Amino acid sequence: MAIRTANARWEGGLRDGNGTMAFGSGAFEGAYSFSSRFEEGAGTNPEELIGAAHAGCFSMALANDLAAAGHEPNWIETTARVHLEPVEGGFGITRIELATEGEVGGLDEDEFRRHAESAKQNCPVSKALAGVQISVDATLVEA
Repeated sequence: MAIRTANARWEGGLRDGNGTMAFGSGAFEGAYSFSSRFEEGAGTNPEELIGAAHAGCFSMALANDLAAAGHEPNWIETTARVHLEPVEGGFGITRIELATEGEVGGLDEDEFRRHAESAKQNCPVSKALAGVQISVDATLVEA
């Protein structure tokens, strides 16, 4: 099976340092800092990348689940809101809120939501984040 890589380099102290993160494929490289992680500064942060990974994995899992049930989607779009908050001993990712929409013919909103819950439980990134509270809000868009 596939093995994916990414790397990060940090220079300096926590508050005054800076770094870069990059995908092994070369598809992305971005700067990060204390400000981009804990405030609203320019650049990316690990939580944003986790959100992108989770939204991408979930969208694919939902599309697969729907197609396997005979409802191939026209499209699925997901946003992940990753909450980084103070916890005992420092900071932690306390919850992730997935908001997904999809244009899928041949099913109703309740069935779409059931497939979204299944995808939330079964996508590999959700499984890797099993210690984090994950919610999903699913909206079916008229085809």
